[in-house]
Amino acid sequence: MNGKATTKRTKLERGRGALGPALELVHTGRAPTRAVLTAELGVTRATAGAVAAELEALGLIRVDSRPGAAAGSQGRPSHRLALEESGPVVLAAQVHADGFRAALVGLGGRIVATVPGCEAVEADPAQALGAVVEAGAALLSETGRRCVGAGLAVPSAVAEPDGTALNPLHVAWPAGAPVRRIFAERVRAAGLDVPAFTGNDVNLAALAEHRHGAGRGSRHLLCVATGHRGVGGALVLDGRLHTGSSGLALEVGHLTVNPEGRPCHCGSRGCLDVEADPLAFLTAAGREPGPEVSLLQQARDLLRTECADPSARRATRELIDRLGLGLAGLVNILNPDRIILGGLHRELLAADPQRLHAVVADRSLWGRRAGGVAGAELGGVPILPCTLDHNSLVGAAELAWQPVLDDPLGALTGQDSGAQGAARES
Repeated sequence: MNGKATTKRTKLERGRGALGPALELVHTGRAPTRAVLTAELGVTRATAGAVAAELEALGLIRVDSRPGAAAGSQGRPSHRLALEESGPVVLAAQVHADGFRAALVGLGGRIVATVPGCEAVEADPAQALGAVVEAGAALLSETGRRCVGAGLAVPSAVAEPDGTALNPLHVAWPAGAPVRRIFAERVRAAGLDVPAFTGNDVNLAALAEHRHGAGRGSRHLLCVATGHRGVGGALVLDGRLHTGSSGLALEVGHLTVNPEGRPCHCGSRGCLDVEADPLAFLTAAGREPGPEVSLLQQARDLLRTECADPSARRATRELIDRLGLGLAGLVNILNPDRIILGGLHRELLAADPQRLHAVVADRSLWGRRAGGVAGAELGGVPILPCTLDHNSLVGAAELAWQPVLDDPLGALTGQDSGAQGAARES
C-alpha cells in the first residue's frame, strides 16, 4: 500500500474513532456547527467533515449543505449541524405510583410520541411492564419508526449488577423484583430485538437534565425531586451518575428532617420521603387526598390556591422549611455546584424562592458564602427548577441511546468501526 493510501486510511480510522464523541456533542447541543465540532474534537476540518458525513449517512444528523455565519461574526462560514428528525428512536417507559407512560424519544432528548397508561399499576411487575411495553410497541407500529433500544425508569433504587428493584414501595411490587430481566423479556416478546436498560427514576431525571436541561454545564449536580410519592435524589459528577458500589447511592428520601415526624417506611421517623412529598403537603394543609386524580396533581392544584388559602400557605412554608433542611444537609456532605429540583419541589421553589434559599444558606456551611447564579443570591449554591417535561422518561431514553453514543457504527450496523472502515476502502 502506498503512502497516500496509508494516510487516507489513517484519517478514516481516526475519524471513525471520533464518531461517538461527535454524536454526543451534537446530541447535547454543544456542537451546532462543523466549526465547533472541529474545535471540540481537536481534529482537522477535513476529519470533522468526514465524521459529520458519516453520521449523516447513518441517519443520525443533518449537515446543512449551505454554510452560513451568524450576523456580525468573522471568519469562514460553517456548516450547521442538526439532529435528524426522522431518524431512529428508542422506546422509553416510566412506571410510577399512579400509572405509567410510554414514549418514543429521538436524539437530543426529543419526545417524538407519548401515551399515558392506566391509573393503577399491577402488583405483578411482569403484568405492569408487559402493559407499558405493549403501549410503546403500539406507538412504534403507528409511527413506523426504527427502534434501536429501550429504557425503563422505576420508582425504586435499582441494585447492581442484577437490576433488581430494592424497595418499590409505592407500586406494591415485591422487594427485589428483577425488573431489568422482566423488562428485557417483555421487549423481546414484543418483537423488538434491541438492548433494554432499567434505572431509578430520579437518577434518570438527573441524567436527562444534565445533558439537555437545567443541569447543563454543572460538574457536581445534585437533583432532588418528588413525583407522585416519596422523595428521591441523584448526583451527577463530571457527566456520570454517581450510583455507589451497588447502584444504591443518594437515597436522600431517608434524611431525617423532623425527628418527631411521621413514621417512614425505612423504620425511622420524619424522613424527607414522608415529610416533603405530595401526600405530606396535602396532609399539612388539612386535606384528605381524593381518588379522582393523582396525588401530585392534587398537591399542585392546592399550591395554586396558596395566596388565597391560609392552610395552603402554612403548608407551603412548612414543606419549604423541611426541604431546605434536607438540602442544607446534602450541601454540607456533597458540596454540589448546582441543585435542581423536580416535581412538586419545583413548584415549592417557585412559590417562595427566597425562603428556600435562606433556609439552605442558614443551615449549611457552604451555603453561607456570597455569590451564585440565576437567583441564588442568598446562598452560594444555585438552586434551580428542572426544565424538562417528563425528564425521567428522557433519562430512560438516555440509557437506551448510550450504546449508540458510544459506538454509532457498531450499534446501528453491527460491525466494528475498524472493520467497517476497511470494508469501505476495499
